[in-house]
Amino acid sequence: MQLTTLAKVERKSFADMDCSVAQCLEIVGEWWSMLIVRDVFLGVSRFDDFQRRLGISRNILQQRLSRLVEAGVLVRVPYSEHPPRHDYRLTDKGRDLWPVLTAMRQWGDRHAAPAGPPLKVVHRACGSASDAVLVCGSCGERVGPRDVDATAAPGRDHSKVVAAPVRERDLTPGPGGGGLRGGGTQADGR
Repeated sequence: MQLTTLAKVERKSFADMDCSVAQCLEIVGEWWSMLIVRDVFLGVSRFDDFQRRLGISRNILQQRLSRLVEAGVLVRVPYSEHPPRHDYRLTDKGRDLWPVLTAMRQWGDRHAAPAGPPLKVVHRACGSASDAVLVCGSCGERVGPRDVDATAAPGRDHSKVVAAPVRERDLTPGPGGGGLRGGGTQADGR
């Protein structure tokens, strides 16, 4: 295990950024948060079990759990009055993180697991390993970054739109390319 010493790093808030990715990171972008969510999906629900599985300090775990509850990702459900103890369970908002967590796991399996995936997700209905695949909600066709255009939607604060020219390299595969076509606006918050 490599130990890292960090000087005091001030965390930037994304609360004012007009970007859904930034708003997601505002809630689950802190270290440990997605690992806690992962463990809840795996059936862990009690403070001591999170602490034991993750090896996280109790004060940081308490902060992350409180933040996830405050954000509506988890809900605290009492299971003991003396002493007071709670289970942490996913809300609908928390369950909506399943595809995000799955995409992160698949990326890690492909790019950061030299010995191979440490976990296999098996579809109960058929018994096969499953992968998340992005498809069009209308036609069902599989889509990648070169198959879509990013355009302003009703939630866009037009006062915050910054022109970002689309460069040819953004549309070509390989290092530095393959991104979304943005139609000349900063639609993804970059």
